[in-house]
Amino acid sequence: MHEAALYKKLPELAVRCSVCNNRCTIQEGKSGICQVRVNKLGTLYSTTYGLITSEAIDPVEKKPLYHFLPGTRCYSLGGIGCNFHCEHCQNWHISRATGDMVRMTGLSPAEGVAHAERQGCRSIAWTYNEPTIWHEYARDMSVLARSKGLGTVYVTNGYITEEALRDLSPVLNAFRVDIKSFSDDFYRKICGGRLEPVLNSTILARELKMHVEVVNLIIPGLNDSPEEIDALIKWVIEYPGPATPVHFTRFHPDYHMTDRADTPVATLEKIYRRAKELGLRFPYLGNVYRHPFEHTYCPRCGELLIERTGYEIAIRNLDNHSCGRCGEVIEIVTDVGKKQG
Repeated sequence: MHEAALYKKLPELAVRCSVCNNRCTIQEGKSGICQVRVNKLGTLYSTTYGLITSEAIDPVEKKPLYHFLPGTRCYSLGGIGCNFHCEHCQNWHISRATGDMVRMTGLSPAEGVAHAERQGCRSIAWTYNEPTIWHEYARDMSVLARSKGLGTVYVTNGYITEEALRDLSPVLNAFRVDIKSFSDDFYRKICGGRLEPVLNSTILARELKMHVEVVNLIIPGLNDSPEEIDALIKWVIEYPGPATPVHFTRFHPDYHMTDRADTPVATLEKIYRRAKELGLRFPYLGNVYRHPFEHTYCPRCGELLIERTGYEIAIRNLDNHSCGRCGEVIEIVTDVGKKQG
């Protein structure tokens, strides 16, 4: 076990954790909502530091990240636990697991970076389950990764606290955040959280110069009303900004939500067109294989810039960071550099 960061000792051996916005008060011998941060005699420990359940070499597009090191490979790691309890979780077998339910493998931060370099990856992502609850491990590996010139990625539900995000900010490049709904009622009933902290962390990530991309999973009858979709799009345009890529993604029934059908493709297409109409520069559709709305087009002249077939890409008319046809600047990260010092 590894002593946690960002917690406060309280009377009678209790502690308060501050890595996520649940801000759990944890009595001695108990764990937080995430089940992986445990109070032992008044000291908070991370029980999963250096332990993984999932390891893969993924295309960065699978995260999905379309404007961050496109066409490169991303070393992807997952653990167990989550600070949400989403009824539709597609990785429930690890997010709802405890250490005695799954096999975990030891992997130190240095070993993780070495694996990424050996496999020719350009970045490391903490993904599959919520990385916020893995804070110390992800931070330590990020420091090493950035010293080697590797990009670093959180695939997150955005429930991280301001202090935890600021702690990561010197070494975290990309914040790929799920905004699951633009309704606080949805968050409370379906996820066991609240909307406002997710919005706040997304704004802060952008202010801290992280690359931000948003995923909005469209669930029929729950978060797909025109009013809610318009509110989300307008918020993205106003806060993280109109160049923020937003992936409107097709729902597939899973976990405790098998009573709903897949999202109609026509619904997603309507949302995509509405996003363009409102001024979002780079909307995308997700989980819709071989669809033209997976491609990147110049928001000024409509030229095809990046063509995608599944996770394979082809650069068509993108000249570094500009449209090769009209010269429009295209907001895309092609190099993360190497952290100095």
